[in-house]
Amino acid sequence: MSKYGEDTGFLFAAPSFFQGFASALDLGGTLVEYNISTTPQEADLRAIASDWAITGKDIQAAIENLVEEKETA
Repeated sequence: MSKYGEDTGFLFAAPSFFQGFASALDLGGTLVEYNISTTPQEADLRAIASDWAITGKDIQAAIENLVEEKETA
């Protein structure tokens, strides 16, 4: 796992089961939490790095699938 996480949802805090249940009842949106970056540039950097990390994993999976297909053909 990269330091930027497995997906692009790093800006949102992962709630527990009870927090998720309570948020369904929270009509005012007072329980919503976000992970905060110190600057907009840091948030952009983290988002871009995370996107590229996932893109790299997709490319790696495609290559592995192609190699498997070639080996079984």
